[in-house]
Amino acid sequence: MPGLVARHTASLAFERTLAARQQLDDVLDQEIAAARGLEGRDAGLVRAIAVTSFRHLGTITRAVDARVERGASSLPRPVQAILVTAAAQILFLEAADHAAVDLAVDQTKLQPQGLRFAGVVNAVLRKIGREADEIRAGITAPGDDLPPWLLTSWTAHYGAATTALMATSLGEELALDLTVKADAAGWAERLDAVLLPTGSLRLAARTPVHELPGYDEGAWWVQDAASAVPARLLGTGPGQRVLDLCAAPGGKTAQLASTGAEVTALDRSAPRLAVLKANLDRLRLAATTITADATTFEHEPFDAVLLDAPCTATGTIRRHPDVAWTKTPADEAKLIALQARLLDRAVDLTRPGGRLIYCTCSLQPGEGEDQVTRILALRPDLALDAIADHEVGVPGSTSPRGEFRALPHQLHGESPRLSGWGGFFAARFVRQAS
Repeated sequence: MPGLVARHTASLAFERTLAARQQLDDVLDQEIAAARGLEGRDAGLVRAIAVTSFRHLGTITRAVDARVERGASSLPRPVQAILVTAAAQILFLEAADHAAVDLAVDQTKLQPQGLRFAGVVNAVLRKIGREADEIRAGITAPGDDLPPWLLTSWTAHYGAATTALMATSLGEELALDLTVKADAAGWAERLDAVLLPTGSLRLAARTPVHELPGYDEGAWWVQDAASAVPARLLGTGPGQRVLDLCAAPGGKTAQLASTGAEVTALDRSAPRLAVLKANLDRLRLAATTITADATTFEHEPFDAVLLDAPCTATGTIRRHPDVAWTKTPADEAKLIALQARLLDRAVDLTRPGGRLIYCTCSLQPGEGEDQVTRILALRPDLALDAIADHEVGVPGSTSPRGEFRALPHQLHGESPRLSGWGGFFAARFVRQAS
């Protein structure tokens, strides 16, 4: 039946992402490749269904659970995934109800013992279709589509009002941002893009990236506007030796290399460094690459160091809504310990008088502000170099202590899709000369 393979692939990707706690983008790439013949619009539909299922998972789960007699958890996981992805189509993708229901029933019949559950899937989805307006009207709290542990953490740190604004923003798709090597205003005109106050470009259209002017000649690269700020704050230039720790996939490496600095990009993953090299080749930029563990890396100190540390990535939820449902407080605790080790090493790799930036794409204070407090107490040879709003270009994006803290609801545009940016944190330090 037309559309069955796309729906089946979307439910497989959704189920696998949750079960294995993998990145949805990686799983989608693999599942779409495995489903031969899925390309163009069909591949786009698979991605839209899976992403929407995660973006509204709280609402969808409650809707399904309330309409299954013994709760959704009483059903096999593949059947739960079929129900969630079909409900996402009915509630949020404006799919024809009958098509979404019929295809979901067909998917269910393909499952082991699927005939047992086909009637349940049919009845639940038809009821969701009839009550769709009521279900959507029942979304009353901005945090309805986020797990409780995140809401608790954010409310404690940011307050209820700011958390509500953040959660509302995360419910919207966000347009792509680009970093350009030069002539941002000129490229904004050529690409029909918005020139943001940070210097990044925001694309209004949904044109595939590789089809845009400037892609082949390496004039720009995709990079969230907030993610592009830390490298600019480092202030590198010709003649400076710069270390980019945990560098892959290389957006910040490209920024640093484009200033004329002598850049060393280090990452523990050889495959990810291969992607970084390919990106630099397209951009006609150069950097020395090293595959190594940053926590034990030994080298003569550098003039400047940028550490974009591994983190829970909760600041990327708007672009990657699966993150909210695949990360846990236990993950955060492990990553905080790793970040502390990496930051300690990064200080040692910064020469006296040199600059260091620590950053994460996380909204968790333990992965940002608390790390700054810890390292300043531990290292008397380190001083915070305060960042001011005017350096970023966005009012309210820096803390009283002088850290950069991007929140998802900041950076207002002409529409929800053109507003906001990723959640991000950065602190700038100077290592004191002895």
